[in-house]
Amino acid sequence: MYQPLADKIRPATLDDVVGQSHIIGKNGILRRIVESGSIPNMIFYGPSGVGKTTLAQIIAARTSRTLHKLNATTASVQDIRNIVSQLDTLMAPNGVLLYLDEIQYFSKKQQQSLLEFIESGKITLIASTTENPYFYVYNAILSRSTVFEFRPLEPKDVEKAVRRAFTLCARELKTTLVTEDGVTEHIARACGGDVRKAINAVELLCSAGSHTDEGLRVTLEDAKAVTQKSSARYDRDGDAHYDILSAFHKSLRGSDPNASLHYLARLLAGGDMASAIRRMLCVASEDVGLAYPQAVAIVKACCDSALQLGLPEAQLPLAQAAILLATSPKSDSASSAMAAAMADVEAGKLGDIPDYLKDAHYSGAAKLGRGLTYKYPHDYPNHYVEQQYLPDVLRSASYYEEGPNKAEQQAKQYWQKVKNHD
Repeated sequence: MYQPLADKIRPATLDDVVGQSHIIGKNGILRRIVESGSIPNMIFYGPSGVGKTTLAQIIAARTSRTLHKLNATTASVQDIRNIVSQLDTLMAPNGVLLYLDEIQYFSKKQQQSLLEFIESGKITLIASTTENPYFYVYNAILSRSTVFEFRPLEPKDVEKAVRRAFTLCARELKTTLVTEDGVTEHIARACGGDVRKAINAVELLCSAGSHTDEGLRVTLEDAKAVTQKSSARYDRDGDAHYDILSAFHKSLRGSDPNASLHYLARLLAGGDMASAIRRMLCVASEDVGLAYPQAVAIVKACCDSALQLGLPEAQLPLAQAAILLATSPKSDSASSAMAAAMADVEAGKLGDIPDYLKDAHYSGAAKLGRGLTYKYPHDYPNHYVEQQYLPDVLRSASYYEEGPNKAEQQAKQYWQKVKNHD
């Protein structure tokens, strides 16, 4: 029966696991927990192919509990009941270690069915998920578990696994493996931190390699062919979507054009032009704002051009917009002012609108006192006249404060002069 190379090469000890040094390194907290033999309920959170299942199997091998594996995409409540039925029997005298893969696919009811037994200690849960557990896992499960985040592997760590995979392939094929320069490094870089993807690439290359007098030859050209676009880890409905968008927005706000272009490229490589456009339109008002008011119009024009062009040509106006936003002066005065105004409205601080500001364009308005004392600003010097616009209850409210940038300070000086507040 066929067994994938990734399974054959799966590490059996913590020392053989590549990456995740922040939790299983020499003094990592998870390593110390595993070596203590006292295993708590845990949730392993991170992208696929970074060692979650491998580590769970290593932990299972160190415990005397009966191991059960379930995948939440196919498991049912009956599967849980079958496991529970073994508790306190000769089949599971010391309790059960349950490895639940992709827990985010379990319904609330299915997760709740585990609670009683997790709390009593009869079932030790090790769950894995590629999605943020704080969004997808039932709170009662979270409160009884420790979450460990697994990170994408660095190329230098993946290289170790790739070399090990090539060695195993050569041994199984009983041949000498000849790899061109750069093959191992390219696979390690192109897999996007997913070691399983890298090992699968090795298996494909060994299957398709050319037999020569020197042995099985693996070329860099073939390596590039089997790994094309494999490094793009992107899911429009998953964590990667929101993480990339967050990094993109914060890079624009932080005035880093290089990082902004990097995250824009990742969004466009994933075919998600709409999200990139939405973020940039937002940044134009939220973060650039009144420091460079023209940015809104320019970015809108660039985004409209991108939508008309379509990819790949849309990259050009979108890059222009991103660079403009990243290098523009910044001001959050408008967004801060709006937030303050919304806070008053949501708190119920409304008050009656002054009568002279109310609509007076109907018969009988004058009898109600509407608009009678309104002063039309254009009838006065500099098109300004002092009068109260806010309701009485908010007459002293101040929401907008000019930012320290040139554009807003010039406007401030102008109005100080007009209003005789020098």
